[in-house]
Amino acid sequence: TVKMRSRSLLLGASLALVCTLTSPFTLFPVAPRVIRSPIKLSDRNEVATHFFSSNRLTTPARPLGRNFNSNLQAFDSNSNNDDAPQIGLESHRYVNLALLSLLALLSDLVCFATSSTPGIFAETYPGHTSASLIDIFLFTNVASCFIVTDTVKRLGLANSIKLSSLLMFIGCLFRACGPLTSSITPYPLLLAGTILVGLSQPFFQCTPPLLSATWFGSNERAMSTAVALNFNQIGIAGAFLIGGSVCGDSESMMQYFEGIAAVAGLLSLATAFGFRDRPKLAPSSSELRKIQSNEEEPPFFNSVQTFLKNKSFYPPLIAFVTSITLTNIVGAFIDEVMVRGGIEDQMSINLAGAGFELAILLGGIFIGGYVDKTKAFKRSTLVCLGVSFFLLFPLGLTEHAIGKEPALVLVSLFGLGFVAGPIQPVNAELAVEVTFPSDETAVESSQQIFGNFISALIIPLAEMASKSDITLFPTMSYESDVRGDVILLAAIAAGAFASFSKFDGTLERSLLDCGDDGTEGSDVCNAAALER
Repeated sequence: TVKMRSRSLLLGASLALVCTLTSPFTLFPVAPRVIRSPIKLSDRNEVATHFFSSNRLTTPARPLGRNFNSNLQAFDSNSNNDDAPQIGLESHRYVNLALLSLLALLSDLVCFATSSTPGIFAETYPGHTSASLIDIFLFTNVASCFIVTDTVKRLGLANSIKLSSLLMFIGCLFRACGPLTSSITPYPLLLAGTILVGLSQPFFQCTPPLLSATWFGSNERAMSTAVALNFNQIGIAGAFLIGGSVCGDSESMMQYFEGIAAVAGLLSLATAFGFRDRPKLAPSSSELRKIQSNEEEPPFFNSVQTFLKNKSFYPPLIAFVTSITLTNIVGAFIDEVMVRGGIEDQMSINLAGAGFELAILLGGIFIGGYVDKTKAFKRSTLVCLGVSFFLLFPLGLTEHAIGKEPALVLVSLFGLGFVAGPIQPVNAELAVEVTFPSDETAVESSQQIFGNFISALIIPLAEMASKSDITLFPTMSYESDVRGDVILLAAIAAGAFASFSKFDGTLERSLLDCGDDGTEGSDVCNAAALER
């Protein structure tokens, strides 16, 4: 089980296919909430002119395509004068966020659908394992990471999401077509369906920063990115809980696949009619500036080269990679962690794992909301890394005089999820800040590629280290021992803390957004305070 989960919890990625699915309809059309900027346009233009002409920021803004003229007309028609431009927030942004989050949830539910019942899968498909199927899903995902940015740029966000949701539905149908062929879905069809879902998933995992920038205000972006980026954790938790409960034999496993396909169909239909490409008004001054610049995004590999030349890109990248590594490895070894802590019942272990995934989502919402209000990216990340360092030890520590402590293990596990998980979305947004006006999807794709690759390298090392116990305070009354993998993870967290403490980048995007919500004159809008 550990080997299977260590492979399966590795990678979350990025992809796109070339095709278009559009719909003229939308759900819940609501007039945008208009916000008049208290900062004069001339002042912002002065900042933006210097900013876009800076030699160290060479990545151009994204193109607008067919909606460019209509968007500019909307901006012009809702502005009373040039010195007070209007930006607006539409309630439909929550519909888009909900759809993208649910798509991410369902894609990981499909990926790990049989992870909790490997024996039944092996009986149903002799010669094949659930772990190998998950590996194929994830490696397909990783290979697709390198084209998602360019495909989204060509098709647009809405068309890409609609197409990928349809592709996921078709993949789920392939996996559930047993009743049409025989009582059991043939393995080649199961494999083909899994690959299709793997190809579609990256759209849901690498586009949250783009969705946040396009639809959400400057004081909402970190939280919306956290929700969309971490909602797949609920799918992982659901796979272990639901799959373990309903899959008692081959027939019930096929019914499980059919239920997933039905949900995928409904979600694809809702996405086709409900997901919109962009609002009528820009949600922030920085997004308005990108729209007005109307410059073409570079290819993905060119963007990556630009990021790697920017020294401010590395601290958020290191923090992002650390977060993925901590959560993946703890999730991979959750069984051993719980047994060592005195929790041996499998359902209790599954519930603890689900609680860990839920804590990641809740932590992202809470900490992301705090970062939105304060722009304290550096302080929040350092606190999360520091707390993670200390919460890791109870997961692998045994005090000989006391013995096993299930309550302490559970508190540490949930606390670790709450502080380690949010590091990803917070630093996804921070990377966008320091590379602005870069392509948000390119930023997230880069972080995912580095994070998943390094995490994949560290997991085998952690598995070997977990077999060793290090004795602390020998021959003393509080003699204890700690697992080697915990020491490894603690060292990674400490290294990331030390590296991130030197971060001094400027929040380029927030400089343009100062005053959107009446924050002019505050510490958030102080250029010196933005260099945290």
